[in-house]
Amino acid sequence: MEPHHEQQVDVFIVGAGFGGIGQAYALRNLGLSIKVIDSLPDLGGTWLTNTYPGALSDTESFVYRFSWDKEDLQTYPWNRRYLRQPEILAYLRHFAEKHDIRKNMEFNAEMQSAIWDGESHVWEIKISTGQTFRARYLITAMGILSKANLPSIPGISTFEGIVAHTSHWPSDLDVTNKRVGVVGCGASGVQVISNIAPSVASLTAFIRHPQYTLPSNDRLITPEYRTWANENYDRIWEQLKSSLIGFGYVESNRPFFSVDPSRRQQLLEDLWNNGNGMRFMVEHFCDITTNEKANEVVCDFLRKKIYQIVKDPKKARKLIPNELFARRPISNDGYYETYNQENVSIVDLKETPIAEITSNGLRTEDGTVHELDVLVLATGFDAVEGNLVRVNIVGRRGKELKDAWVNGPKSYLGSFAAGFPNMFMVNGPKGAFGNVVPAVEASVELITHAIQRAEASREKYGSQGIVEATREAEDEWGQVCEDAAKDNLFNKLKNSWFTGGNIPGKAVGVRAYFGGLGSYRAIGTSATKDTWKGFKPLS
Repeated sequence: MEPHHEQQVDVFIVGAGFGGIGQAYALRNLGLSIKVIDSLPDLGGTWLTNTYPGALSDTESFVYRFSWDKEDLQTYPWNRRYLRQPEILAYLRHFAEKHDIRKNMEFNAEMQSAIWDGESHVWEIKISTGQTFRARYLITAMGILSKANLPSIPGISTFEGIVAHTSHWPSDLDVTNKRVGVVGCGASGVQVISNIAPSVASLTAFIRHPQYTLPSNDRLITPEYRTWANENYDRIWEQLKSSLIGFGYVESNRPFFSVDPSRRQQLLEDLWNNGNGMRFMVEHFCDITTNEKANEVVCDFLRKKIYQIVKDPKKARKLIPNELFARRPISNDGYYETYNQENVSIVDLKETPIAEITSNGLRTEDGTVHELDVLVLATGFDAVEGNLVRVNIVGRRGKELKDAWVNGPKSYLGSFAAGFPNMFMVNGPKGAFGNVVPAVEASVELITHAIQRAEASREKYGSQGIVEATREAEDEWGQVCEDAAKDNLFNKLKNSWFTGGNIPGKAVGVRAYFGGLGSYRAIGTSATKDTWKGFKPLS
């Protein structure tokens, strides 16, 4: 096999999901050569691989899309409150093709290493196809929920049935009339359980940390609703981009205890009936995620709902969370009702932990073997930086990114890393918390501003156009993120993917900016477009 020649490109983007597509779109008219790679066989990222039954977004359809193309916003079809996985994938394919982005993409190509060449001021990038690229700008857009968390369970290789992680669901897997076990009850676990329960012979949910699940209240939209969205998109996006979490509705400024108990109950009932977990957290009250006493009242409300819905009190008890309502909330219609089916059972892993997987099922420590044909691992992801530290990325003076982040990831504005010049991260560690698409857009815009500034410096002053955050700025941004998270109850749950606590041995800490999407955009735009605060002088 002949060695591949090195290829020169201006911009090398890793990942072809929302982040990579968005970044390629933003740079497409700047006169730069662009290469986008993805290890998967097509674009779509998370929405290409998460094909498990029931997969859908918990963000409402009218804002789970790019804001940049108004004509596309108004004409691209959608007809339900929430988008299913095939619809999201179709949208991403449409957007890439409409804007002629696919021509820059190569699939089944994984980045193996990226090493900064300090003499020639470029990144040398090797990929799994054997090709080597030299690029002025390296942009990682690998997604915060893309590296599957595969639990280490003794005996898993001996299982004679089918093992499927929800992030890589086999296309030919049919669970009809099968005995199915599901390990995990986060968003994917809840969606799978609700979707397959009516058709399987039996379903056993293995649950260690039950989570609060709220109705989605999914439904067909009316023509009047679509007309309203089309006519108001300018206002919708203006409000969203200046809001706290960017989900397309006005967040409340009403403190929980500012209204009497009967009114609070009425408002909570209204939130429950309207559906959507993020709305429940922020639409009627401003302090559910910051006031622990208010949060405890909400927890009592949600626990009562579980007991009201689940008829078997033993099942209901196993579904009751013993923690604050302080994770990314799960929304799914009919989840608790599913446990009223006779073929659905629950194993409480706190009472009877998993001992091993056998050839015909899963044995718990009480000696019971739960016989299974299919074992579904809904065990989530090594989130945020998981894919970044998996790859050999080497910056100045031979420093590897995984070593720089051994005590937890660092960044400036969630998009830049000190010691890694001209490397950018789309919605990376300590980026804005909220609706992922506007968060991606915000990060993409900061990266684009920085590259535009570097290119202008190259053209005007003959500089190398090197963009690099200072360590002081990185440390200061880390403290800003700590301060913004200080009163947020999300960061009190140390076993959450938000803090890294779901992965054994992973450093636990703040991994997002909780100060608000609007604040993030203002700070980032000022730094990258106006003041250049936090960056070394362009050299």
